[in-house]
Amino acid sequence: MSSDTVVMKFGGTSVADAERIKNAARRIVRKREAGQRVVVVLSARGKETDRLIADAFEISDRPAPREMDMLLSTGERVSCALAAMAINDLGHQAISLTGSQAGIVTDTSHTKARILDVRADRIVEALDQDRIVLVAGFQGVSTAKDVTTLGRGGSDTTAVALAAAVGADVCEIYTDVPGVFTSDPRIEPHARKLDAVSFEEMLEMSASGAGVLQLRSVEYARNHGVRIHCRSSFDEGDGTWVVSEAEVQQHQEKSVENPLITAVTHSTVEARVTLVGVPDHPGAAGRIATALAEAGVNVDMIIQNEPVEDGARADMSFTVPRDDVRSAEEALAPLVAELGIDGLRTDGEMGKVSIIGAGMKTHPGVAAKVFTVLGEQGINIEMIATSPIKISCVVRGERVPEAVRALHSAFGLTGEDTIRPEQPFGEFR
Repeated sequence: MSSDTVVMKFGGTSVADAERIKNAARRIVRKREAGQRVVVVLSARGKETDRLIADAFEISDRPAPREMDMLLSTGERVSCALAAMAINDLGHQAISLTGSQAGIVTDTSHTKARILDVRADRIVEALDQDRIVLVAGFQGVSTAKDVTTLGRGGSDTTAVALAAAVGADVCEIYTDVPGVFTSDPRIEPHARKLDAVSFEEMLEMSASGAGVLQLRSVEYARNHGVRIHCRSSFDEGDGTWVVSEAEVQQHQEKSVENPLITAVTHSTVEARVTLVGVPDHPGAAGRIATALAEAGVNVDMIIQNEPVEDGARADMSFTVPRDDVRSAEEALAPLVAELGIDGLRTDGEMGKVSIIGAGMKTHPGVAAKVFTVLGEQGINIEMIATSPIKISCVVRGERVPEAVRALHSAFGLTGEDTIRPEQPFGEFR
């Protein structure tokens, strides 16, 4: 399909009520009237998904994952049907499709499914009939023919996958903020909006707590060469382009920018799990990691101390999302007994602060500066992880805002291009 096709994704706050749905419909119609073929992906309205989750837990302490997918997939379908009605009233033909009707095929992992294929024949057929196509985000159909959902933020991944499938020139992600910022403006009110970010930097930012784009959507965009334009649904201004590093460098050459650090991100939904007294023999760490992987627990940082004597025991600590602590405990409990591990401890009050920037690859001393700045603030670093373009530090959760502001200032990211800190920031659905 030609590059006159655009994919537009609207998040939950952008379709939260009737007037916002009508506003989104008018924006969609303007795009169509400008000569572009339009595919739209919608999230559930406002807090609808949270309400559905609450309904489930009123019924069951541990809702079956398959039935949770059946339940949660309804929110996006409502948004699509209502938006199609609004577009039809504006004189254009629109058709709403579920994820399965749109040809989104996933694996069989309920509540965190991955897209395996997009069979977009029905979408292309509708576009050829001069229709605007609305697709329910966050969902698909598994190879076992069950409804599946893609996890928190999954509508972003739906949009990017559809953009790749139909050959769209750009995937526009409309959200409640004007773009991607150097930090969360709710914590650092002097954060600046970024004009362009590389796929690699955005991957690290999403993995480190930035809630504007889902990690998988950025990964999919990078792998399939889909350019993302993250922008506000409430104004017409340019947002932030997420593109290849070469395109970012071209932009920086034109604007005489070459920042060392692109952004400071944070997370306050971290938990630390510590296995005390792990026997020092080959294969123990592999058994532990395999048990967590089979339980669907995503491990971030890992630290293991080396025994100073032969036959001594080691302690292994790692961070997981706080919501996965129970699953981690259940997965590891059999191994604690089987391997003779002394004990298992958890700490749910951890936080993480990270600095990200492609400029780190060619500039020494960045880590030293991070550690010095946090030390001067009296913030103790409990775990450290690095990549060529990221340094992450685990600290106590209550110290995260202070750490973010200190690092943001120390690396010269403060600017005048700000939004009000009381604005919502990053709806992430």
